[in-house]
Parts: sequence; C-alpha cells; structure tokens
Amino acid sequence: MSSDTIDIDEFEDADADDFEERTDTERIVLFLDNHDDRAWKAATIAERLGLATDAVSAILSRLKERGVVRHKRPYWAITDDEERLRSAYQRHRHHEAADEQYGEERLEALQTDDMEDVQ
Repeated sequence: MSSDTIDIDEFEDADADDFEERTDTERIVLFLDNHDDRAWKAATIAERLGLATDAVSAILSRLKERGVVRHKRPYWAITDDEERLRSAYQRHRHHEAADEQYGEERLEALQTDDMEDVQ
C-alpha cells in the first residue's frame, strides 16, 4: 500500500526518480523515520505497509544488527543516532547506484571450480 500524499518539502527536495517503487526495507525505514515519535509492534508496521508480519520481523532484525532501528520487545523504533541513519542511507544509495551501473552481483557467477556449489 502506498501513500497517496507526501509532504510538500519532501516533494520539492526529491529527485525525479525518488518516487519509484521502494523496497520493503526502504518502506519500513521511511515509515519508522516519519513516525520517530513512536515505537511500533512489527505486526502494526506490517499492517500499515501492507506487508507480511514475518517479513517485517525479519527485516527489522537485520536493521537492528546494523544499528538502524532500536528494539525493546515487542516494540521497534528508528535509531536516535542520526549520523548512523544518514550513513546507512548513503551506503544503501551507493549500492543501488553500483547495481544500476554494473548490474546486480550474482554469487553463482563468481563461483570458481575450487569452491563448493552455492545454493
């Protein structure tokens, strides 16, 4: 489910391609960042974004490992470390740009005869 409206400042500051379809991870981070005055249950985030609760829980766990979100069972909130959040966002954009320029990396394509099969 996508929002039918955005803040006018977000609209004005955005590049033309900023409104393309976002990944589930991006949607979760943006949701938490836009609602940084609250902590949320994974099921509520999933409901609000139209995602499966299990998928949201898995993504939140990965984001917690990276320090992008905080967790106190059963609630989740965006990090209060703005530098860490900015760094994660920049790193994400860097990887996206590299994928666009060079194509997504496929581990199978990197396999050599000396390596075990990649499953």
